[in-house]
Amino acid sequence: MAPPQPRPDIVTNALATMQKAAAVPPPPMPTSKDDINGTWRFLEWGVDRIMFSLKEGVDLRTYMSLYTSIHNFCTAQKAAGPTTNTLHSTHRGAHLLGEELYHRLNTYLKQHLAGVHAEMVKHSDEALLTYYIEQWNRYTTAGTYNHHLFRYLNRHWVKREMDEGKKDIFDIYTLHLVRWKEDMFGSTQNAVMDAVLRLVEKQRNGETIEQSKVKQVVDSFVALGIDESDSTKTNLDVYRQYFERPFITATGKYYEAESKAFLGENSVVDYMKKAERRLDEEKERVPLYLLAEIMQPLMKCCESALIAAHCQLMRDEFQILLDNDREEDMARMYKLLSRIAEGLDPLRTRFEAHVRRAGHLTVEKVAEAGDNLDPKAYVDALLEVHTQYSGLVQTAFTGESEFVRSLDNACREYVNRNKVCQKNSARSPELLAKHADNVLKRSTKATEEDDMEKMLNQVMTVFKYIEDKDVFQKFYSRTLAKRLVNGTSASGDAETSMISKLKDASGFEYTNKLQRMFQDMQTSKDLNSSYDEWCKDTFDADDRKEGVDAYYQILGTGFWPLQPANTPFVAPATIVKTYERFQNFYNSKHGGRKLTWLWHLCKGEIRANYAKMNKVPYTFQVSTYQMAILLLFNDSDTVTYDDIASSTMLAKETLDPSLGIMLKAKVIIASPEGAASQSGTTYSLNYGFKNKKLKVNLNVAIKAEQKQEAEDTHKTIEEDRKMLMQSAIVRIMKSRKTMKHAVLVGETIQQIKNRFSPKVADIKKCIDILIEKEYLERLEGDDLGYLA
Repeated sequence: MAPPQPRPDIVTNALATMQKAAAVPPPPMPTSKDDINGTWRFLEWGVDRIMFSLKEGVDLRTYMSLYTSIHNFCTAQKAAGPTTNTLHSTHRGAHLLGEELYHRLNTYLKQHLAGVHAEMVKHSDEALLTYYIEQWNRYTTAGTYNHHLFRYLNRHWVKREMDEGKKDIFDIYTLHLVRWKEDMFGSTQNAVMDAVLRLVEKQRNGETIEQSKVKQVVDSFVALGIDESDSTKTNLDVYRQYFERPFITATGKYYEAESKAFLGENSVVDYMKKAERRLDEEKERVPLYLLAEIMQPLMKCCESALIAAHCQLMRDEFQILLDNDREEDMARMYKLLSRIAEGLDPLRTRFEAHVRRAGHLTVEKVAEAGDNLDPKAYVDALLEVHTQYSGLVQTAFTGESEFVRSLDNACREYVNRNKVCQKNSARSPELLAKHADNVLKRSTKATEEDDMEKMLNQVMTVFKYIEDKDVFQKFYSRTLAKRLVNGTSASGDAETSMISKLKDASGFEYTNKLQRMFQDMQTSKDLNSSYDEWCKDTFDADDRKEGVDAYYQILGTGFWPLQPANTPFVAPATIVKTYERFQNFYNSKHGGRKLTWLWHLCKGEIRANYAKMNKVPYTFQVSTYQMAILLLFNDSDTVTYDDIASSTMLAKETLDPSLGIMLKAKVIIASPEGAASQSGTTYSLNYGFKNKKLKVNLNVAIKAEQKQEAEDTHKTIEEDRKMLMQSAIVRIMKSRKTMKHAVLVGETIQQIKNRFSPKVADIKKCIDILIEKEYLERLEGDDLGYLA
C-alpha cells in the first residue's frame, strides 16, 4: 500500500524552499521586540540555513542575532497588556509570545517534512534506504542545532508548559522527533522496513551488503521511542513494534522455507550442520547492526524454524548415529535440541534403551562360560559398555546431568538383571567381590600403584550400580579376611584405600567390621612381640627349641566372618605343646576370654629331609591337616588310610581331598598304585620326589569347601536380610505407633534399599513374624499397631 501523498501546495512550497534556501539573502533583524511576523521571517531564514545548508551554516554573528531575536520576542512587554502586577504580566506575555513562536516552528517542520516525504516516495529498495538515512541524519543534526538556537524558549516557556502538565509540548529537539514520527514515519516505515528486510535477505543468501544502512535505520527507530506520558524519557516501543517484530517474522518465514527446501535434497546430518551454521550467523549479526535486546527473541524464532519444526526428523536419526558411534554428529544434535524446550527427552530415553541393550549383549557373550565364568571377564564386560558410553556422555552431551542419569539407569539395569543373574540375582555382587579379591591379592606380576588405584576405581564404578550391596559386603569381607589371615594382600595401602572408597560410597556402618579386622591384625602383631619376650623370660633356650616356630593371629569373633571347621581334628603333639604354651600366656593377660582354634585356616611349612635338591631339602607349604598327616611318617615309613583317619579324626570330606593333593603332587605314593583314598589303602613317602621349586605349595583350596563356603555365605545373607528388615519395621513402627500395612511396606523399602532391593513378599513375612513375636498387632482394617 502506497503511503499517502502530502498536499500539493505544501509540497511545492517545501521543494522550492529546499532549492532556494542557500541563495536567499537574510531579511533584516526585527527592530520591534513584539513583531511576530518580522521576527519569524528572520528566524525562518536562519532555520532554513540550518535545515538545508549545514555545510555553509551560519556565522557566529548571525547565530547571535538569531538567538537575540528569540530572546527579545519572548520577553516583549507590550503583549502583556495593562495590569498592576508587573511580574505577572511579564510571565503572561512571555507565555503568549513563546507559544506563538513554538507553533510557527511546529508548522515549519510539518511543511519541511512534507517536502522530504514527497521526494522519498520516488525511491525504492536500497535507494530508498540511502535517501531515508541521508534525510534522517540531516534532519536530526539540524534538530540538535535548532535545539541550541531555541535554548531560551526551552528554558522558560517550554519548561513552564511541561511543568504545568501539557502533554503536547516538547523541547525543541524532541519536537523535531515528534514531527518526524507523525509526518514521516507513519507513512514510510513499511517501505523502509521492507527495504531493510530485502537487504538482510541478500546477506543471508551470501551477498555483501552495507551493514551500516541497517544499523542507522535501527538507530532512527530507537530514537523515535518517545514516552508520551513523559517527554523527557524514551522507550523501545517504536523499535519493537515497527522493526523487531517484522524482522523476526521475516526471519522465521525465511528459515522455514529454506530448511524445508534443504531437507528435501540433503541428509539430516547435513541439515544439522547448516542449521548450526545459520544459528551462529544470526548470533553474529546482532552486534553488527541490531540492538542487543533482539538477541533472545531472534534466537528463539530461529530455533523454532530451524530446530523445533524438524526435531522429529533429528530424533529419528539419533538411533542411527548411536549405532554407528558418530560422536561428532551426536554432539551437534545435542547442542541443537538442547536449545528447545524438552528437546532432549526422547534422546535420553533412546540413549538409555541403547546402553541397556549394549550391556545385555556384552554380558551374554561372557555368560556362555556358566559356572566357570571368570570374575575379571565379567567385570570387564560390564565396564566396557560403561566406559564407552560414559565417554560419549562427557564429550557429546557435555556431561549433562540428565544424560548421566539415563546412563546410570541403564547400567543399573544390565548390571543387576543380565543373563548371568537370571538364576541368582546376587551373582553380580558375588563376582565383583571375587574380582576385587583377585585385584588385591599378591601376584607374581608386580602391580604399579597407579594401576592398582585404577583397578580399584573400576571396581567402585561397578559397585555404584550394584543393588544388593549387602551381598558384596559379605563376600568381600570373607575374601578380605582370607587375605589378611594368609598374608596374601598385594598392598596394605591398597586395602585401606579400598575400604575408604567403600566407606565414602556406603557409610561408616558398611565398613565398620572391615576396619576392625585391620585393628585386630595390628593387635596380633603387638601380642606376638609380647609373647616372644614372655618366652625369653620364662623358658631357657633348650625349652624354647622344643616347640614349633609359630605366629598367632587373635581375631575378634564379632568382626571376622569366619566359621568354625566342619570337621573334628586332633592336632599333633608337637603343635599341641606349642599352642598350649601360647594359650597359657594369653590367659595370663586376658582372663575370662576363650580362644577357639580355627585349624582349617592354619598353615605352616614342613621340611622334607628325605627328599633334596642339590643337597638342600624341599620345603612343603601345607595346611595344618596336611601337616598332621605328614608328621605321621616320622614314626613309620608306611601309614594306612585308617591310621590317618583315627590319628587325625578328620572327616572323610576333608581327609580325602587333603590326601588327593599330596598324591597328585607325588609327595606320597598310594598302594596299591592308583588306589582311591579309602579304607585299606596304604601310603608311603616318595623318596624319589623331584620338583623344579625348592618350596612346594600343597595348601591348595578344596573346591568342595569353596562351594560350601559360598552356600554358607548366601544363607548368612538371607538371615541378615531378615533381621535387617525386621529391625527397620520395628524402628518405623516405634516412631509412628500405628500405620497402614501398605505404607509400612513402602517406608521399609525406602530405608533399606541402599543395602539391597527387598521383595514385598519378604517384608510381609517379616511383619507376620513380628506379629507372632508380639512386637506388632493387627488393628481394624489394614492398620498395624506397635506394642511397646
